[in-house]
Amino acid sequence: MTRHNDLRAELETLTTEAFRPELSGIDRLPTLEIARIMNGEDTAVPTAVAAQLPQIAAAIDGTAERMARGGRLVYAGAGTAGRLGVLDASECPPTFNTDPSEVVGLIAGGPTAMVTAVEGAEDSKELAAGDLDALGLTADDVVVGVSASGRTPYAIGAVEHARARGALTIGLSCNADSALAAAADHGIEIVTGPELLTGSTRLKAGTAQKLVLNMLSTITMIRLGKTYGNLMVDVRASNEKLRARSRRIVALATGADDAAIEAALAATDGEVKNAILVLLGEIDGPTAAHLLKTSNGHLRAALQAAPKI
Repeated sequence: MTRHNDLRAELETLTTEAFRPELSGIDRLPTLEIARIMNGEDTAVPTAVAAQLPQIAAAIDGTAERMARGGRLVYAGAGTAGRLGVLDASECPPTFNTDPSEVVGLIAGGPTAMVTAVEGAEDSKELAAGDLDALGLTADDVVVGVSASGRTPYAIGAVEHARARGALTIGLSCNADSALAAAADHGIEIVTGPELLTGSTRLKAGTAQKLVLNMLSTITMIRLGKTYGNLMVDVRASNEKLRARSRRIVALATGADDAAIEAALAATDGEVKNAILVLLGEIDGPTAAHLLKTSNGHLRAALQAAPKI
């Protein structure tokens, strides 16, 4: 009982767990009024994120540096935080044509925990260490511990274990002065305040975490040359919608007509970035592939290196 009392006392110090007496009658309000209140609550999230932009940018630069030399980006969290990490990781292959092993989401309790609570999983630092060891963690990797409270043992354990192995570590939480941020090389604390429903951190805290994870993965990929301007030139055309998007991206980047676009894609096995280089550099497919390889996938650098006619 003493342990539970200690945990209760700890939770009562967290702003994400704070009770808001002014909302104690929310269940008696009209639906539209509840929606208005909830919408108003959400508007505070971008401001809270903005306050941490310097810390976010520093973490992204460190992540891009590690990934440029072959490292991986690994998210580790429990519950909502873990699910958001898995979601962000799973979106990278179709968006940026990354290998599934390059951006990884770990959730306490494993894949089952995506849809079902796994008893006690979030309370184990050892479980986090074991999950990272199973990945063969190296000093080139980046591990992002994600926890709204900033006290979740699984997230803290992941960061501590990764840092001891020489990996770059990031701690993302939604409370100030969190143990998670203190354990990491880069601490990012998005203080979103008490939730509409007391302690329901899938709300504002979850939104804040989603916004930051969007930044971490997206801007890192921009830094790695996965885009050309704001075009997703590494998109993987795995369905009809994406195949249509691929052709549109080539058109926007080059201004070429449909026939030229089809010919360029045919010459490059459907690779959007290569097709753009073929059209803008006026070169053939194999030359485009070689230039992109020697430019580490950066299209602008490959264009500069293309032979001038």
